[in-house]
Amino acid sequence: MGPPNETSPRGDARQPRGLRDLSGPLLRRRAEMLATIQGVYDQFGFEPLETPAFEFVDSLGKFLPEQDRPDEGIFALKDSDDQWIGLRYDLTAPLSRYVAQQGQNLTLPFRRYQVGSVWRNEKPGPGRYREFIQFDADTIGSASPAADAENCLILRQAMRALGLGVDAVSIGVNNRKILDGVLAGIGFSEGQNDPRALIVLRAIDKFDRVGIEGVRDLLTGGRKDESGDFAPGAGLSDSQATAILAFMQAGRSSRAATLSALVDVVGGAARGQEGIAELQAIDAILTGLGIGDDEVRFDPSIVRGLGYYTGPVLEAQITLEILDDDGRPRQVGSIAGGGRYDGLVSRFTGKPMPATGVSIGVDRLLAALSQLQPSAMRASDGPVLVTVFDRTQLAAYQMMAAELREAGLRAEVFLGQGGLKAQLRYADRRNAPVAVIAGGDEFAAGTVSLKDLVEGQAMAGQIESRDAWREKSRAQITIPRAELVAQVRAILAAHS
Repeated sequence: MGPPNETSPRGDARQPRGLRDLSGPLLRRRAEMLATIQGVYDQFGFEPLETPAFEFVDSLGKFLPEQDRPDEGIFALKDSDDQWIGLRYDLTAPLSRYVAQQGQNLTLPFRRYQVGSVWRNEKPGPGRYREFIQFDADTIGSASPAADAENCLILRQAMRALGLGVDAVSIGVNNRKILDGVLAGIGFSEGQNDPRALIVLRAIDKFDRVGIEGVRDLLTGGRKDESGDFAPGAGLSDSQATAILAFMQAGRSSRAATLSALVDVVGGAARGQEGIAELQAIDAILTGLGIGDDEVRFDPSIVRGLGYYTGPVLEAQITLEILDDDGRPRQVGSIAGGGRYDGLVSRFTGKPMPATGVSIGVDRLLAALSQLQPSAMRASDGPVLVTVFDRTQLAAYQMMAAELREAGLRAEVFLGQGGLKAQLRYADRRNAPVAVIAGGDEFAAGTVSLKDLVEGQAMAGQIESRDAWREKSRAQITIPRAELVAQVRAILAAHS
């Protein structure tokens, strides 16, 4: 259906595929989660940065995984200056543009964090959206493996701060230079200059979804997925694919054992040996801090699908299961990733500029936390509701709400229509923990009544008769008006 016209002035209330609306407790939980992550980034000395949602398409396209089709995946439009601009695909390319523009104004290493939406013009599916939020922390101007080790430390501390321990989160680390060495050993041109290299990266990156045989298909002739779509393969021979699969399966139970296995896989390839040396430096830092193999492991199957990574890469996965929309258990999968991208800034400036960082997928992490920590989505997230019985006393009701707000509590005055029953039904739907009730009798006596809605809901399932409710219910109390704030605080504290 097209846009509204003269004969049909109204538009349809519909939403583009792959987008969604969020509201209520979920947004409050997200705000708390972001504040917790920001606190960790602040502890590590990072500073906040904001970049625009739009960038020039050529600034974005050069850095997308689809290097053969640079604008693939971007939502783009022409502006009034007849220039193509696009919604940012990630937060890394805008950061690289910012660093290149600022030049000598930045103190290096430059450490920044940023949270914001990114957009990808890709096929949406269950849990896969075209707009989602990332929360990044990056270090620009340091080539030290300590900066890459710090990515692991940041993720580890952020997950701990969110209440996710070693039993819930696993962090895997690899190095793209090692894969470069393996590719060189099977006849690829140096680095990622071979056009097949990116297809190999994408194939390995799908390991957690398609399994080892699915990766083999993508490395050779191609693979048809469950929907019937066919993905062309890299066209490698069976022996070439076997060498790559051997690299992927070199992971062992400890970082030291994995390094030993990778030495055998890489052989004499200089770039691969350089990658192993960087992992050894990272391992020394982690071991020195007492971070065991169960918290951060070396995993050769992690390569990250983006073409701009040049060295160490990492992913964090939630290992506990959650339920999907149909109530079936499923794995959460990766909730964060990142790595070293030493070539991005230099594509703007022509000068070397090392860089590394980590990105948390906010939406996937929030969905997992909502199930793993259901108590965080508590009913008391709603405001205290001041009910209205006497319309001539609106100023008095507003004063009650104002006092509660000044005390740091959420409060609202009921502004709709209806009596007590309708107002309490509204309070339930708003997840209000307390209702403040005051009519003519209360105003005359200088009192207010407080209805503990959380306690009331709990007792409703225990008391069978109306008489028993009247005799035993302590969910509603009458107090002096001057004690309003103190008594509301006490009720909230009892349920916190």
